[in-house]
Amino acid sequence: MILWLTIAEVAVAVLAGSLCLIAGLAGRRPSDLTVGSLALVELLLVVQIVVAVIAPFAGNTPTGSALEFWVYLISAALLPIAGVAWALLERSRWSTVIMGIAALAVAVMVWRMHVIWTVQIA
Repeated sequence: MILWLTIAEVAVAVLAGSLCLIAGLAGRRPSDLTVGSLALVELLLVVQIVVAVIAPFAGNTPTGSALEFWVYLISAALLPIAGVAWALLERSRWSTVIMGIAALAVAVMVWRMHVIWTVQIA
């Protein structure tokens, strides 16, 4: 994994999660801003998938379990989609909160993926 991409993903996910949590707890329903913030998180995760496919061919192999890394990555990529789907089906303040929780969970998962890729010894 690339450190600056990891930091960018974590920062965007934390900002999106905070935005959605604050908006939801303030009583706001899902809007273009909150759904768009999760779309940005999803876009960065798609970039991460492309990087994770190319990196081993460039000599940047994971030091931890590749299976564990990919399970985290696919699960993290599904979270924003599930959060937005929930928000579109149930347009309440709590669906905005759920989107925030999903984005914060993605931030934690991306950092864990970085640890699996760079720190662990298989």
